[in-house]
Amino acid sequence: MLVSPPLLFTMESNTLYFIVCLLVIPLYVLLAKGASKRLPPGSMGMPIIGQSLELLKAMRANKGEEWLKERVEKYGPISKLGLFGKPTVFIHGPQANKFVYTCDGNKLANHQPASIRRIIGEKNLFEMRPEDHKRVRGALMTFLKPEALKQYVGTIDEEIRMHLKKHWEGKQETVVEPLMKTLTFNVISSIIFGIEQGNRRDSLVKIFESVMEGMLSVPINLPFTPFRRSLQASAKAKSIIMELVHEKRQDLAKNIISPKKDLITSLLSIRDENDLPVLSDEEIVDNTVIVMIAGHDTTSILLTFLVRILAKDPSIYAKVLQEQEEIAKSKANEEPLTWDDLAKMKYTWRVATESLRMYPPVFCSFRQALEDIEYEGYIIPKGWQVFWAACMTQMDEKIYHDPKKFDTSRYEEGTKTPFSFVAFGGGARSCPGNELARMETLSMIHYLVTGFKWKLCCEDESFRRDPLPVFNQGLPIKLESKLSLL
Repeated sequence: MLVSPPLLFTMESNTLYFIVCLLVIPLYVLLAKGASKRLPPGSMGMPIIGQSLELLKAMRANKGEEWLKERVEKYGPISKLGLFGKPTVFIHGPQANKFVYTCDGNKLANHQPASIRRIIGEKNLFEMRPEDHKRVRGALMTFLKPEALKQYVGTIDEEIRMHLKKHWEGKQETVVEPLMKTLTFNVISSIIFGIEQGNRRDSLVKIFESVMEGMLSVPINLPFTPFRRSLQASAKAKSIIMELVHEKRQDLAKNIISPKKDLITSLLSIRDENDLPVLSDEEIVDNTVIVMIAGHDTTSILLTFLVRILAKDPSIYAKVLQEQEEIAKSKANEEPLTWDDLAKMKYTWRVATESLRMYPPVFCSFRQALEDIEYEGYIIPKGWQVFWAACMTQMDEKIYHDPKKFDTSRYEEGTKTPFSFVAFGGGARSCPGNELARMETLSMIHYLVTGFKWKLCCEDESFRRDPLPVFNQGLPIKLESKLSLL
């Protein structure tokens, strides 16, 4: 739970005054710089906190989009507010998405809130200037591009089979969300870290759960706050990953492991024209954390929603099952899935895409203006934060007919309005891990529908955003194993 204003004011007044001064002075300077400019309409809210608590409260009630729609109705598609300790401009619509994803990186930079930036680290992909972003993204894509990922289909297949045998087979009831997190963490641990199942994996998964707690919070580093717990967990995670970096560098030097064993070995093996490392150890650690967080939570959320969708709509389940059974019939017993098998799962991926449209794992994102930027007749001052919820366009009835209806036919002709479907971002900064997410999602759904039947246990399927979607009861289901194809 976030620290509330009443709790803060129970602290010793001198300590509180010192903290407030440290936070308010930089904020005051930025506001003063923007005072004489043509700023968007809107209120900055309370000092330091701004509208942070209001937004987080709305997200936790799964009303974040409604809260932002009210702003749009009141102020229009551009307005100013205060979020997470910084003056902020909120922008909305397909044009806003296009502006963010195509704007010159020397004008508008990836810049997450202080809470995210301090927890993940300054050397991560989302914080880099264009020249560094290009270098680091290029290094990541040598591993995450489809041609490179093909060799890991078998690894994903093996992890999924082990997971289902351990956690699903023989069970009459189970809770989906935590199991999907377990699965995606195991897959990512194998492919990103190269860590086998055991104590190291078990300790890392608990640490990363703590890292996520304070990702979107007021960045006040005080005892018992989510931000403090996340900072501490992040330091532990980075220490473990740095140990892995050192171990793998030694193993590579001794030719004990392949440069393509996992993401870390891949990044360590990339050299420039002078045979020097392309990435520093700190860049490897911070960007491994980014890939871990993105791959772990977003894919597990997508899989959880797909289980719910398939349980609620028998017609969709039947079509997915038919597609997957045709693939299963072409396989010999115990033969793993291949890249070509995944390419045949076209309808299943349309179901996943529609799920991403209606239930996007990531609700909002941030950038920072590196210079004064004119947008829609207003000035976004240098140093201000740009905030947008790109996924709001995915439920816009002006773009999608009957947007609350689950309709896979929307993707048979493609998206009509550019930058309206942005589940994987857009432009040069689109998500580098989208192919890995597709591989993992399709493989898991294949084994689920061919190996199990299920139905929802309760009517309460509601979820909150904290900041990612979390089902209130974890989505419990009644489970029935088919003749084992695992």
